[in-house]
Amino acid sequence: MASYLQVENISKSYGEKVLFDKISFNINEGDKIALIAPNGTGKTSLLAILAGKDSSDRGGEVKFMKDIRVAFLDQSFDFDPRHTIFEEVYTRMGNLSPEIKEYEEALASGDNGRLERAIASMDASGSWDIEQNIRQVLSQLKIERLDQPMSELSGGEAKRVALACMMLQNADFLIMDEPTNHLDLESITALNNALIKFKGALLFTSHDHQFVQSIADRIIEFRPD
Repeated sequence: MASYLQVENISKSYGEKVLFDKISFNINEGDKIALIAPNGTGKTSLLAILAGKDSSDRGGEVKFMKDIRVAFLDQSFDFDPRHTIFEEVYTRMGNLSPEIKEYEEALASGDNGRLERAIASMDASGSWDIEQNIRQVLSQLKIERLDQPMSELSGGEAKRVALACMMLQNADFLIMDEPTNHLDLESITALNNALIKFKGALLFTSHDHQFVQSIADRIIEFRPD
């Protein structure tokens, strides 16, 4: 199988505390790997290095396979409180057709004339498949009110939106930091089902032992000194 990620000799310390020193590992296409360790031993720091948000202290290399799409899920989700749920998800998906945004706004406006024009534009541009995919993923995570402001969401609801944003990127490789935090059982089940079907590579941290057993086919364990 193709190697999606090669990590060689990366290290991280905070003051005199060494989190990890010269660690190396490889993740191949289709691998589903759980990163397990007690709190404070470097799991989040390692994922931050993989995401390019931090760097190894003493050299080393993080090399992803060329042209694969990688999506990251942090423990915290920095969103624009001025956005509706749909606007937040739409914005994070990149440059999509303006017809989809206009259709969603027309749908929420209650203006029948505007909605008819938006539907015609959707038909002409062939944007229905993208719009339906957005709605399907959000629905799987029990997100129904797409016009709801992000500022009104609870921590669990915001986490579900973050998961939807990640899933809609159609990535080849998912890297997730504690994906089940703040989720209710129904949302965890929906995420579990989606990841079981996922054909790409997966690296994640979790304290949810049942989730780890359901998803991971390999475990990397940090053992602090």
